Amino acid sequence: MYIGLDLGTSGLKGILMDEDQHVLAEATASLTVERPADGWSEQDPASWIAAAEAVLAQLAAKGLGAVKGIGLSGHMHGATLIDSADRVLRPCILWNDTRSFTEAAALDARPEFRAISGNIVFPGFTAPKLDWLRKHEPAIWSRVAKVLLPKDYLRLWLTGEHVSEMSDAAGTSWLDTGARAWSEDLLAACGLTQTQMPRLVEGSQVSGQLRADLASRFGMSGGVVVAGGGGDNAASGVGVGVVRAGEAFVSLGTSGVLFAANDGYQPDPATAVHTFCHALPNTWHQMGVILAATDALNWYGRFVGQDAAHLTSELGAVQAPGKTVFLPYLGGERTPLNSASIRGAFTGLEHATDRQAGTRAVLEGVTFAIRDCRDALAATGTQIENLLAVGGGSKSEYWLRAIATALDCPVSLPVAGDFGGAFGAARLALMAATGAGAEIATLPKIHREVLPDPALKDAFDAGHDRFRAAQSAIRSLA
Repeated sequence: MYIGLDLGTSGLKGILMDEDQHVLAEATASLTVERPADGWSEQDPASWIAAAEAVLAQLAAKGLGAVKGIGLSGHMHGATLIDSADRVLRPCILWNDTRSFTEAAALDARPEFRAISGNIVFPGFTAPKLDWLRKHEPAIWSRVAKVLLPKDYLRLWLTGEHVSEMSDAAGTSWLDTGARAWSEDLLAACGLTQTQMPRLVEGSQVSGQLRADLASRFGMSGGVVVAGGGGDNAASGVGVGVVRAGEAFVSLGTSGVLFAANDGYQPDPATAVHTFCHALPNTWHQMGVILAATDALNWYGRFVGQDAAHLTSELGAVQAPGKTVFLPYLGGERTPLNSASIRGAFTGLEHATDRQAGTRAVLEGVTFAIRDCRDALAATGTQIENLLAVGGGSKSEYWLRAIATALDCPVSLPVAGDFGGAFGAARLALMAATGAGAEIATLPKIHREVLPDPALKDAFDAGHDRFRAAQSAIRSLA
């Protein structure tokens, strides 16, 4: 058996998987986020340990004596700071904390950061958080012995080892992403050294062994390995089988992600595409990220007093985009705009605009934002010929057909199942324990394929043109 633990912002999920990759059990534990000041977002790492203990205790009811490996997945970019005795110095500063926007802009203005890391220094990344700490909490800064990413603090508890892996490390702004190694120059620019960084392994490699006391406590035998694991999106890529060049998925969750695997390193920071190491050796991935996908539909649902499922169910067949345009920038945008200040808008409202027209505009707006991500990835040389659709928004037939038509790309819907970070982490555990490779990260069985509607292609192209025009107009107001 193999265990996958996925540390999310709102909860920790664990699954138990057998050697044939059948999920035998799953368990969850909730987490909360603290916001002590405007723009701040923090969590107490002790709550992650308590959640892991609760999840492992639930899984132990199934019997864990056959477990050979544990894999880890988790939210990226968080700054978990520990002293020389491995004591946590302050709450973890999370991925969605924006306090360090000034420090991020200053680091991003230094050409070596984009040149070496392959990415814009976003305010949510780890490096600007440490620069903020150096200025505002110098007493804590002076005691930092190690900087760990959130899932890697769980690893410290599980194994006693300070270890990270390539996909998560790529989101710090300190990794030489092409060389898959810490950059002494980027660390020095933040007043840090390699001794303050965890050792790096690949996601499918062994990072350490489960502590004997924990193995005994949860009914596992000795010699359980802990895999490197992956950042949440990379682990989800392994879970859904997107690990080879040409494979891609679109995730329609609270946020939206267009994720493509690559067998080479091809960064283009100016596009605001995230170019990170994948969780498997000699593999990279690129992501276009939009901050509001189903979040935008849920916002509109609250606005008109209907839930998202009802709104999408009343639409009928896909129509040509109308005059009403929705920009889904309710809290800024990542790809391709890299703007924390831009905000959403409806344009082209008229007397004929009713609730259904508004729903279509919202779905189209998110769809066109995903097309912008596709175009940004294409500018780096990444071509997408087929997409897997995952996440809650993939339940909407209208949305899937709109995406297929707007991107002129077939969209495949997997059979029901869990292909998220916990499943990817369990697959990485299997690889680490057995020596297996990418061949076991197969694509899921496909329930059906949604094809582009050639009769609507020109109309969706014109709709995207109107979307881009509205985007330019709104950006001037940001």
